[in-house]
Amino acid sequence: MAKSSRPSRPARPQKPAADGFWDKPPLMNLVSDLLLLAGIASLAWAGLHAFQRLPLFPLRQVVIQGELQQVTRMQLEYAVKGSVSGNFFTVNLESVRGAFEKLPWVRRAEVRRVWPDALELTIEEQKAVARWRRSDGEYRLVNHLGEVFIAAAEQDLPDFSGPEGSAAQILERYREFSAALTEIGHQARAVHLSPRQAWQLRLDDGLVLELGREEAKHPVKERLERFAANYRETLQLTRSAPGMIDMRYPNGFALRSGHADKAPQT
Repeated sequence: MAKSSRPSRPARPQKPAADGFWDKPPLMNLVSDLLLLAGIASLAWAGLHAFQRLPLFPLRQVVIQGELQQVTRMQLEYAVKGSVSGNFFTVNLESVRGAFEKLPWVRRAEVRRVWPDALELTIEEQKAVARWRRSDGEYRLVNHLGEVFIAAAEQDLPDFSGPEGSAAQILERYREFSAALTEIGHQARAVHLSPRQAWQLRLDDGLVLELGREEAKHPVKERLERFAANYRETLQLTRSAPGMIDMRYPNGFALRSGHADKAPQT
């Protein structure tokens, strides 16, 4: 018996192969553009560094404006060597300014380019008016604006002490105190502000004044003026120079001489 043959199935059409990278022109153009930009950026970076090393527009001098009293030539040369690099166009002015402002007696520095080969430097020096004694016993300096800075000073300056951040307040009061003390021919050699805002002065003759805290009815300035007005009479109360006078009383004061433990209240 003859076997019947099954009809053959038609072959399935094969899927076309997925397009590769090289068959996508838009993607190839994008990648080539990115590579071109990266190459241009690399060339520009390399060109900038090469430009800095070329002997084009070199800086030949740094001109210091004004006369300096505290900043030394050695300090200036050190700051120049450590901060000035590049040429006239590439030198970093902010870096140069910062290097000079780190010098001990420099409060502020300004730097500008002067064509064709110079930098002009203007320096504002610190003006020390007092020494600042910290709570740990170390000393700083106070400038004419009440700012505390670090430097070594050989001048004969008054001593300030008080809570952190009170230097400007103490300087303002020191100027008020000086005006009142000038009338009796004395100066304040030390001004102390306690954490409770009480004022104490030590004069150039060693006398200590306790002025106390500021009060609306009895201002500190009024107490000091009362002391100045009665200064001659106060000295006559003791044969030796008084050690301390307490002016915190509304209508009088307490006096203690340098040799007495107790003193009468007046």
